[in-house]
Amino acid sequence: MGKFYVTTSIAYVNGAPHIGFALEVIQADCLARYHRLKGDDTYYLTGTDEHGVKIYETAKEEGMETQAFVDKNAEKFMGLKSSLNLTNDDFIRTTYDFHKKGAQKLWEILMEKGDIYKGSYKGNYCSGCEAFILDKDLDEEGNCAIHKRKPKEIEEENYFFKLSKYSDQIKAAIESGELKVIPESRKNEMLNIIGDGLTDVSFSRNRAVLPWGVEVPGDSEQVMYVWCDALSNYITAIGFENDSEKFEKYWPCDVHLIGKDILRFHAGIWIGMLLSAEIPLPKAIYVHGFITSEGHKMSKSLGNVVDPFEYTEKYGVDAVRFYLLREIPTTDDGDFSRDRFEQIYNSELANGIGNLVNRVTMMTERYAEGKVPAFPGDFNLYPVLNDYVENYQKAFDDFDLKRACEIVIQTVDLANKYIDDMKPWVLAKEGKDTEVAAILYNLLESLRFISCMLYPLIPETAEKIAAQLGLSRDSFDLDLKWGALKEGSEIKKGDVLFPKLED
Repeated sequence: MGKFYVTTSIAYVNGAPHIGFALEVIQADCLARYHRLKGDDTYYLTGTDEHGVKIYETAKEEGMETQAFVDKNAEKFMGLKSSLNLTNDDFIRTTYDFHKKGAQKLWEILMEKGDIYKGSYKGNYCSGCEAFILDKDLDEEGNCAIHKRKPKEIEEENYFFKLSKYSDQIKAAIESGELKVIPESRKNEMLNIIGDGLTDVSFSRNRAVLPWGVEVPGDSEQVMYVWCDALSNYITAIGFENDSEKFEKYWPCDVHLIGKDILRFHAGIWIGMLLSAEIPLPKAIYVHGFITSEGHKMSKSLGNVVDPFEYTEKYGVDAVRFYLLREIPTTDDGDFSRDRFEQIYNSELANGIGNLVNRVTMMTERYAEGKVPAFPGDFNLYPVLNDYVENYQKAFDDFDLKRACEIVIQTVDLANKYIDDMKPWVLAKEGKDTEVAAILYNLLESLRFISCMLYPLIPETAEKIAAQLGLSRDSFDLDLKWGALKEGSEIKKGDVLFPKLED
């Protein structure tokens, strides 16, 4: 038994949650559930980033006090826990007092180290990114590559962090694997960014420009810029302010799970801050891509923004979780299409998982009086299932959740094919009851394996399958041994797991 601490990025509360953030928190939830099944002491953190110029200005536009505005939107993100069936242990908001004190403590440590200094800065500021952008990162028309609009040229006096001082150490940590960056393509991208050396970064803003933020210790005219505020949430949430037992227990973080657009901040600035403060580095940064909608970037003007709440209400949370994990490449870009969503739902959920469970429970009811038959000593399916479980665990360890889903579907297909090949209804007519009992036991054990493998991915369905087998959530385990189902245990036929969608 080990420990596992996983974090998502913290969502900017300038609007409602979108499908891209839903993907991230679901991916993190899968990792957390998987490690709990392995017996690891697991802690899963997500939350919201609630400071910045854009938030302050949007609140004014809506005629709201800034705190009331962030409270309203933070509530929507907190609602993802129930709507997406998440198991996050904590939810951090950067407007919490303990977070502000923790961020100020980190600032003071960096200041005492001599790594924060005051100077004048002139640069291109993108309000969409809430960040200064180097000229080399603008497109040919001088626009921000992400938000497709020209940044403002800003010159002001503020504090800087000596990131350049730690450039070589950051590079060495990534190259050596002390800090893993997955996938490899993102590791190489980060090393290319570091190649010419990292430059010092603006670490604060004048209160006249950024009135909504964490005050810089000892300078009431300056407010912390996003780096020391937002990035420090990963340690303030577990008690960095007080050097708590929780901080000692869970830090260093095992996985920071983030989108590709903020890689340089997490694998660059954050790592430099930790090196300066002499705080252990996180073990890994897992990076996912973006989601397009119907082949296009999501845009309100195109009307193709995907609302995760709409889909969970219509199709159920497990259908949404499964599509995002199965269809979107775990570490790359992918598309959300309603047609493809319904295809996956019908073929793999309704006709695959749902159909298998229905067939096996119905045959058990018909040929074994609805009870687990005697253990036959026949392990027809076990060798293949055991290989599938090993490959499934490797997929999780490699952060390939799409592959994990595919392996589960292969397991379902194997069991459905086993039914078609063995034809227990024919054997039953021939009076071969012993053979039928052996087939049913193999199938019921296969369902148990499938329910355990589904639990990190689509937990509600996993629990329903387990309940039909007469098992509870406590039975879920990845150390799967054959023969756990007891003779005579009642098998309960349940409702259809995934009603097929009609045209």
